[in-house]
Amino acid sequence: MSRREIVEKKKAISEIIKSASDRDHSSLFSQFRHYHYNGHSFYLKSGRGDKLSSKLKHYIQNILKINMERVYGSEWQAEEKVKRKEMVSPEARYIFVYETVDSDANQMSESVGKRGSQNVRPSEKDTIVGFVHFRFTLEEEVPVLYVYELQLEPRVQGKGLGNFLMQLIELIARENRMSAVVLTVQKENLLAMNFYTSKLRYIISSISPSRVNQLIGLERSYEILCKIFVDEAKAVLEAGPNP
Repeated sequence: MSRREIVEKKKAISEIIKSASDRDHSSLFSQFRHYHYNGHSFYLKSGRGDKLSSKLKHYIQNILKINMERVYGSEWQAEEKVKRKEMVSPEARYIFVYETVDSDANQMSESVGKRGSQNVRPSEKDTIVGFVHFRFTLEEEVPVLYVYELQLEPRVQGKGLGNFLMQLIELIARENRMSAVVLTVQKENLLAMNFYTSKLRYIISSISPSRVNQLIGLERSYEILCKIFVDEAKAVLEAGPNP
């Protein structure tokens, strides 16, 4: 490619990322507004890192500590500081999951794991039970949707919400012309690793420490996983020696 073509390509990618970051993604997929499971009803709301309320900030900090302190072990104290800074970044985008306590809403679906666009009215009694923190960014000059966090309270895990949210994330990535979804998983988090690799078919990326250098990989506590949608990105995010 000529220098001019390279500059134009970079400019086009920057515009794609900016456009994706400016959109309200909760409005893109009405079929993902609500989720029902065995009498439990949930609905989604979007958010931005630089516009979080004090209540949401406190919730994010609390659920991260509950779910991740054991996984990170001795690294948690330092990691928690990093996560607190990340969560309020202007680039941070959120999908918040609320459980509705409206009995009529809970009876709207008798099926297991049904999603739909029924008009569930948010109530002050509804409680937040999880969130996804994601961003549109570049990895090796490839536009990707990077999932920073997917956190659910223990009491709502095992109800298909994680799979539901990742389906939405992948649709958002495709809709916004991202080449892949990328995420980081702690090696100690075996349930999460199995969820992404076995159930959702994510693979260890070539940019993960264990693929870049086996010795460095052994020292790192995490792997970088990806699911690629564009062939051009495979040479960058999939290629490389096996760990």
